[in-house]
Amino acid sequence: ADVSTLGKIDVQGKDAGRFLDLLYTNTFSTLPVGRVRYGLMLREDGQVLDDGTSARLAENRFLMTTTTAAAGLVMRHMDFVHQAFCADWDVRFISVIEAWAQFAVAGPKARALLNSVLDAPIGDLPFMAVTTVSLGGVQARLFRISFSGEEGYEIAVPTRYGEALFRDLVARA
Repeated sequence: ADVSTLGKIDVQGKDAGRFLDLLYTNTFSTLPVGRVRYGLMLREDGQVLDDGTSARLAENRFLMTTTTAAAGLVMRHMDFVHQAFCADWDVRFISVIEAWAQFAVAGPKARALLNSVLDAPIGDLPFMAVTTVSLGGVQARLFRISFSGEEGYEIAVPTRYGEALFRDLVARA
């Protein structure tokens, strides 16, 4: 499935984890590098604003995902929270929706399908983890994540390679 339209926000800086702790009902500052956590984001009045996952790509860098419909609302909320409550924190964030094409691959043959296109086999990637992979020399991100209850992954490539990867995955499925 094409999940490219999900919001994708790159959050960086020494206070990035602390900032996500402020935005979500759960804790992200303790998330180890290479791991992914689901989060629930509330508005100032306590109503649910959005939910999604955040992956810790490096010590001071996270990649958040949002629902497609709320991507703009989440960015505005993040800007508000930053300006109103923590303007002096070392944190920067930018939408990278258009920079990445992303596809969900789930089911009993998901790993075999991905291994058929990756330069090196997946190996033992635990659930709710993220790693860097390559396809024909192109750097990509592989998330071990599933919302279907089956073994599942999401693979993200720079947008210019999205159509080719999608066609290749469909042809091999």
